[in-house]
Amino acid sequence: MGGGREAVSAYRALLRATRKSFAGDKLMLTESAIEIRKKFEENRNVTSEAEIKKLLDEASEASDFISNMIVQAKRNPSGGFVLKPGQEHAGATLEIPSEEILRKSS
Repeated sequence: MGGGREAVSAYRALLRATRKSFAGDKLMLTESAIEIRKKFEENRNVTSEAEIKKLLDEASEASDFISNMIVQAKRNPSGGFVLKPGQEHAGATLEIPSEEILRKSS
């Protein structure tokens, strides 16, 4: 993607966001890194300043979303899941699917 230093900064910010949000989840870390790399590679030859700005804005929004809206659930010894939102999640509405919804989706 064009945009040089800004693109590198956006790329690193996305990787940092995934490392924090998916800490300890090797599969998610690997898959998200592959997907991020793929998106940036797809747009490597973009030269339009307007398109570059749009792509950089989207990358920034994605970083914010991953950092502030995704909370990783941890399984506790009794088999249930515990969510531990961080300070960055303050004010966010956390929707936890009910057992009924989970059964329907599997």
